[in-house]
Amino acid sequence: MNKHIVFFDAECPLCRTVKAVLKRLDWNDSITWYPVQEVSDSIKERVNNYKNMYDEIYMYTKNKQVLTGFNTVRRILSLLPTTIPLAFLLYLPFVKNIGDPVYRFISTRRYEWFGRVPYKKQ
Repeated sequence: MNKHIVFFDAECPLCRTVKAVLKRLDWNDSITWYPVQEVSDSIKERVNNYKNMYDEIYMYTKNKQVLTGFNTVRRILSLLPTTIPLAFLLYLPFVKNIGDPVYRFISTRRYEWFGRVPYKKQ
């Protein structure tokens, strides 16, 4: 595997918009975006023992590491040339103490704020 795989909720307008923007900034084509809605039930069962895939963004790195939530956001931003300075700031000491709760706050309210759209397999 030569790319990172990011699993995102394709029924979430916020998630879809963020994915579209980040995909345009991925000049090195280092990330494959995969809708959670297309993940097989057997994989969801295994992963959901860890955390629910619909609750947070997931990343399966080239090095076979699983990242979730704020850690995924930091990693994605560190891979994109234009967002490396922002990623650097997110890796400063104690930023994770703020980033994790802020990510969870937004993630748990995204449907309330932005609604939900039907996903159609492309």
